[in-house]
Amino acid sequence: MTETSAVGLGSARYLNRELSTMAFNARVLAVAADKRRPLLERAKFLAIFATNNDEFFQKRVGGLIEQASTGADTVSPDQLPPSEQLAAVRTYAQELADRQSALFNDEIAPGLAAGGLQLCGWDDLDDDEHDYITGYFDDQVFPVLTPLAIDPGHPFPHISSLSLNLAVVLHEPDRSRRQLARVKVPSLLDRFVGLPGGARYVPIEIVIANKLETLFPGMEVREWHQFRVTRNADLAIRENEAEDLLETIEDHLLERRFGRAVRLELHPSMPDWLLERLRRELDIDASAVTTVDAPLDMSALWQLYGGGPAVLRDPSWEPQVPARLAQLDGRPGAIFSEIAEGDIFVHHPYDSFDASVQRFIVDASRDPAVLAIKVSIYRTTEEESPIVEALIRAAEAEKQAVAMVELKARFDEEANIQRARRLEDAGVHVAYGLIGLKTHSKIALVIREEEGALRRYAHIGTGNYNPSTAKIYEDIGVLTRDPDIGHDLSQLFNTLTGYSRHDAYRRLLVAPRSLRPRMMELIEREIEADDGHIVAKVNNLVDIDMIDAFYDASEAGTPVDLIVRSICCLRPGVRDLSEHIRVRSIVGDFLEHSRIFRFGSPERGCDYLIGSADLMPRNLDRRVEAVLPVTDEDACARLQQILDVEFADDRLAWELDGDDGSWHRVEEGDGVHTHERLRHLAIERADA
Repeated sequence: MTETSAVGLGSARYLNRELSTMAFNARVLAVAADKRRPLLERAKFLAIFATNNDEFFQKRVGGLIEQASTGADTVSPDQLPPSEQLAAVRTYAQELADRQSALFNDEIAPGLAAGGLQLCGWDDLDDDEHDYITGYFDDQVFPVLTPLAIDPGHPFPHISSLSLNLAVVLHEPDRSRRQLARVKVPSLLDRFVGLPGGARYVPIEIVIANKLETLFPGMEVREWHQFRVTRNADLAIRENEAEDLLETIEDHLLERRFGRAVRLELHPSMPDWLLERLRRELDIDASAVTTVDAPLDMSALWQLYGGGPAVLRDPSWEPQVPARLAQLDGRPGAIFSEIAEGDIFVHHPYDSFDASVQRFIVDASRDPAVLAIKVSIYRTTEEESPIVEALIRAAEAEKQAVAMVELKARFDEEANIQRARRLEDAGVHVAYGLIGLKTHSKIALVIREEEGALRRYAHIGTGNYNPSTAKIYEDIGVLTRDPDIGHDLSQLFNTLTGYSRHDAYRRLLVAPRSLRPRMMELIEREIEADDGHIVAKVNNLVDIDMIDAFYDASEAGTPVDLIVRSICCLRPGVRDLSEHIRVRSIVGDFLEHSRIFRFGSPERGCDYLIGSADLMPRNLDRRVEAVLPVTDEDACARLQQILDVEFADDRLAWELDGDDGSWHRVEEGDGVHTHERLRHLAIERADA
């Protein structure tokens, strides 16, 4: 199955980044189309697709519009000017919206109804249900609605990004001309209103639309139409001019609410005159309009996923407690004694985050022998995080508690500001990192007194300290007492919190200083070796220098095997360019988030690296990233096992055709399903 040919635009050497991002989202949409999956699982992937699509337009399209509107002659590495990229993005966006709508209307909604979960229109309700909805509207909805007239005395209101809105056309009996009003659907209310019995739901916008006469008494409601606006959220932060970074980020969040409109979504039934009015008021081009012949904002399907019948979902996965951790008692220091016996490798969500990484930090906060805890926080749970609570508890116990909070983590800025203030109020030492660089490292350090000496315990991983996403994001990490790693993390935290300019690390590769040059050295080493081999598993491959280095390896006859979850600008398998490179992508139950690098062959020996960095300019040059060379034999064996499973996968895997830039499903053979296989292996290890 081929998902798109649009990514084939551009030069013969590189694929377009924006279209490659959209091609990944097309693969997510293809999971929703998989009829082997239960209906609510398919609905969940429609929700994931919708969220991904929103973020793409918020983060990337505004920049293209700005470049195209100013007539900038800059071109992307694939040699497409901004105007051509923008045109291709908008064409592809409509194609995906049409696929999404057809999938929902023809398969998902009817299938859910057949399975006992029905989305109802107003005419589907009986008299008792109408009475119930009327009572719900009067009590829960009407008090929070604010109808806004649009006329010379009431200028067109600001439409907030991603809000769902009704454009209401009214007629006043004693006047001939029509009136226009806007009603915003409150985002704090459930999108789907459950009817008595729990198996039937009515979208909240349908409820509001059929009660509009209560908002406009004395007026005749002629028609109503849904619409939704997406605004640019990628606004520049001038850190070097900021006296207080926290206040600057807060101002940035306010500015984001008024970013330029980059997309207008609406139902195709909207009349031309109303569409033109919205376009004019929003200052948006006709090509930026996406028609959706289905409910707008399908990210709301998460609500149905959580409350729908269990028979329509896959059985939930219970992460396994690694055998070495399952035997621990509740005494203080038990986990540290186990780490002291040897490194502990963890692979989430197969291995329990709560029983490993979270316990490491929580136990440290309660252990009298622990003197200091230092953690980098990029993203964590929206609710109260056990790790944040542990840092507060440590500070209250007069331990040295340090949190490196990244305020610039996109779409988590507000939550991180609140966390930072709460941590500071509790006495935790909070730092916001280095000017001009995001701190993306996933690192934690615990200092413990043992028999009169100080020992450093560390965790280095690929995922955020977030117990919620640890259940659905695939990530890896190492818990260790290696003194060199502990020394390196002490130096790195000092760099992040103070004025240290330390660059020479014993083990760690740290961006933006040592990571890129060391990666290039390892690639060159494999090019020169008779049995060279390069393997990488990343989220994104965008960096041109890295891509060119892989091309050089291929031209030298060195095999390069890549697993790239999302964006890939490299063209694999192209004659006289990349004949020895293959690229695949795993898209399924868990989001593939870990980064694994392997340089070498089994016969000669391999160097394995794990860490927080993707192969993108921002990760290699504009972020603080920590990558760990893994030397523990058991950990290396686990890393190789993960790679072996993913390269054998023929159920979730896609392969990239470098000639035309299209992705197609791997032909099914032995039926290897990465996530099922790794779940099975986790159970085997826990039972060993």
